[in-house]
Amino acid sequence: MEGAATKPRPSDAPVADCGFFAQPIEDINYGRTISESEAIMFHRIINTRNDFVIAILRLTLGLIFAAHGAQKMLGWFGGYGFSGTMGFFTHEMGIPVPFAFLAICAEFFGGLGLIVGFLGRIAAFGIICNMLVAVVMVHAQNGFFMNWFGNQKGEGYEYHLLAIAIGLLIVVKGSGAVSVDRLLTEDRP
Repeated sequence: MEGAATKPRPSDAPVADCGFFAQPIEDINYGRTISESEAIMFHRIINTRNDFVIAILRLTLGLIFAAHGAQKMLGWFGGYGFSGTMGFFTHEMGIPVPFAFLAICAEFFGGLGLIVGFLGRIAAFGIICNMLVAVVMVHAQNGFFMNWFGNQKGEGYEYHLLAIAIGLLIVVKGSGAVSVDRLLTEDRP
C-alpha cells in the first residue's frame, strides 16, 4: 500500500542476536516485531552444528521418507496417492481424518524438510510420531523382524526402530552440516 504510514520502531525494542536473525524480525501481516523470547525459541529449534555425520543420517532419513510420503501424497512409486491413502487410513484403519492428513504430510513434507535441512527437528519429530503409531497399530503384532522370507503375516518393526533412532538423533542434534538450519544459525562476520 503506497503512502501508508508505518509506525517507527522504538529504539528500546528487544533485538535478539541469533546469527542470521540479529536484526528485528517483522511480521509481514501485522508489522509487529517478534519478541526476544520468540526469536530465541526459533533459534533453539533450528540451531545446529556443522556435523557431517548428522547430515548423512538426515539426508538418508529424508530421502526414504520423501519417497515413502510421495507414494501416499502423489501416488508415485506404486502408491495410492492422497485420496486412496486417506480412504485406507480413515475407512480401513479407523484413523480420524485430521490424523490421517497429518500422517501423510509428516512423511512427505517431513522428508522434504529433512533433505534440505529446514526445521529438521520438527520434521524428524513428525516422522518419529508416524513410526510409533505404525508400530503400535500395525507392526507390533508381527514381531520384531521384517518379513524377509514371506513366513509372517506382515512386516515386523525393526525398520521402524531404526527410523525412530535416527529421528531422535536429529531431534537432539539438529539438521547438521549442509542444511538451511545451519545456514540460518551460523555466525556471520
